[in-house]
Amino acid sequence: MKKTILAAAIATLSTSVYAVELYNQEGTTFSIGGHVSANLNGSEQGDTDVGTNSPRINFNATQDLGNGFTADAKGEWALNYLDGGDNAFTTRLGYVGLTHDELGRAVVGTQWAPYYDVAGVADMPIAYANDFIYDNHGALGTGRADKMISYRNGFEFGEAGAFNFGLGWQGANDERTLDENNDLTGHKYDDRIQAAVSYSIAGATLGYTYNTGDFTTFGAAKRTAESHLVSVKYGTYGKGLYLAGVYADNENMNYDGSTLLADSNAYEALASYALDNSLNLIVNYEMVEGKQFANWQKETAREELALQAEYNFTPKFVGYTAYQFDLNDANNNETDDKWLIGARYYL
Repeated sequence: MKKTILAAAIATLSTSVYAVELYNQEGTTFSIGGHVSANLNGSEQGDTDVGTNSPRINFNATQDLGNGFTADAKGEWALNYLDGGDNAFTTRLGYVGLTHDELGRAVVGTQWAPYYDVAGVADMPIAYANDFIYDNHGALGTGRADKMISYRNGFEFGEAGAFNFGLGWQGANDERTLDENNDLTGHKYDDRIQAAVSYSIAGATLGYTYNTGDFTTFGAAKRTAESHLVSVKYGTYGKGLYLAGVYADNENMNYDGSTLLADSNAYEALASYALDNSLNLIVNYEMVEGKQFANWQKETAREELALQAEYNFTPKFVGYTAYQFDLNDANNNETDDKWLIGARYYL
């Protein structure tokens, strides 16, 4: 794995772009990163109020072990600073990684999964972005995967492009709990595995990822969660033209509200253009359709189109606004268009 791929892996998985480096000596670094945001939210069916967009704080450390090996560790917590109470921090990420120039990268802990490397190409805007990959993403390893071991590597071929791949494994995990009636709720998961591959050339990347694992819901038979997902992207988000598309063919992965879909298809498309003055104009579309166990009739679970804009007042201070159209009026569904305007400050 060439150093250019190694540098990209460490930048993406170990540090924040705007992290403040507090220590850098004798091969050891330590930095603090993250961001805070505040926005005004509104919708057709709801009241206007103040909200946030995934505020977080993280701590990052790296250590040069010699012989081409670099160890790194990350802890990241979501911030709940608008409401009081005991849950001011909740865990987003926590892992230890080991990277070698040629042997690749291994990570243990709660982390962004290899599946997300392929699926997340349209998950870029601050306000409204990819939702379907976050349906129970920690347990199913489609976003920030809980308790995962992963391995990634890549190879560059000069002008012929670059090939990258990743593997992930999550062990058995029983998440069932007793509810207020002393009944078991939740899921018990068996081993879950995933693989992701991508090929990049001339600014374009084509990717494929597969994810599967069995789980048991109390009172129901064992089921298999499975996903085949392909994606394509062109360009770099926030720099000129960026295009991305995602298609997923899933079983027992997505939800219609709180109802698990036995079979579903998900579509995501994103187009953005960042002007020289850093104004980024964005349009994105998402649809999930699937069959419920109750009737096995394919229905639209959600369908949305958003118009968005982001503007960097400074490299660390970004303003954003968006309007999302709810297009899911099938079967007399009551639509609910949403809007917001806000700002994000990167630490």
